[in-house]
Amino acid sequence: MISNFLIINCIGKDDKLGLRINKDFFIHTIDKKKEINKHLVSEIFDFLNRHKVKPNESFSVIVNQGPGSFSGVRIALAIAKGLEISKKVKIFGFRNTDLKQFDQENVEKLLNEKLIEKKLIKAIYLS
Repeated sequence: MISNFLIINCIGKDDKLGLRINKDFFIHTIDKKKEINKHLVSEIFDFLNRHKVKPNESFSVIVNQGPGSFSGVRIALAIAKGLEISKKVKIFGFRNTDLKQFDQENVEKLLNEKLIEKKLIKAIYLS
């Protein structure tokens, strides 16, 4: 069961981060004026630090696999993989079409309906 997690939704449109810690859910909207390629890592770590989160083996990262922006999806996947390697977090993926709206209720539905995938993340890009 996934209890504490970071959810990364960076598909090039309405990009957001979500964080659930001890049943509290926080959302951070990524500023569209910033170039996501250069700032996503710092946005994520600032968001985690603001809520005093230290990723570890009991923490999960859930990443939107697309369809969406090639660079946004790839960067989100690379960050998740980096956290998996360095902090031993568990990573999962979901399809953009499975998350109707980025809020706590719909993220919970995504988890409860088992629409996330633990197996190798296969990104879907728009051309």
